[in-house]
Amino acid sequence: MVDYLYDGTFEGLLTCIYHHYYTEKASGIFHREEYQSTMLGGFMEVETDEKWAVTVYEAIQKKISPYDLKRIYKVFMSDTERKECRILNYVRLGFVKGPSIRLMHGDPIVYPVQQAEQKVNAEVHRLKGLIRFSELEDRILYSPIEPDHDVIEFLAEHFSDRFKNEPFIIHDVKRSKALVAYQGSWYISFFTKENLLPLSEEERDYRRLWKQYFETMAIRERINPRCQKNMMPVRYWKNLTEFQL
Repeated sequence: MVDYLYDGTFEGLLTCIYHHYYTEKASGIFHREEYQSTMLGGFMEVETDEKWAVTVYEAIQKKISPYDLKRIYKVFMSDTERKECRILNYVRLGFVKGPSIRLMHGDPIVYPVQQAEQKVNAEVHRLKGLIRFSELEDRILYSPIEPDHDVIEFLAEHFSDRFKNEPFIIHDVKRSKALVAYQGSWYISFFTKENLLPLSEEERDYRRLWKQYFETMAIRERINPRCQKNMMPVRYWKNLTEFQL
């Protein structure tokens, strides 16, 4: 058995799973940039092969289910520790059990994968209500976020449908990437704050008006930080427009 090291892409992970079945059994799968070798065994660097990745992709769809393929992808996009090894074990079991694997909630292989998927789904649901857009010059809407998991792709359909006629950018600051969308089409791109246009004059006016309204209308005796924290986790606050005023 050998540790497989891959490039961090989903296609690279699927290529490693292919090698597990057709080259040598994997003792684990690890991102090559994060791997720390041990004295217990060897490792092999795997080059991503699109053809082999597609073979595994289609095998998961047919032998397990399309539902489980989506689950596996969400876990891959999560920030879960040792997610590659968890996915490998899930796929191995899925090829034996088929679609019924999703019902094996208490299984020690299935449970952590199910939990990781639920955390991703919960964050996507939360961000749909928490994302705030500001208007940049050229009337582009912009929202910076720093999610726990790599979820901007899962926000694309919701916001593309909501803002069909307005160009917008949802910027994952932590991962230097962004969802860029306009008229229902979208793509994911490398993006940093150096790429930003300045705020529009209208946006600056709106912010001044909102600050004035808040300071005038807020009843300070009724401000409840504990309730705010329960409804809106603190880790999201710094990217919310109302907390920047």
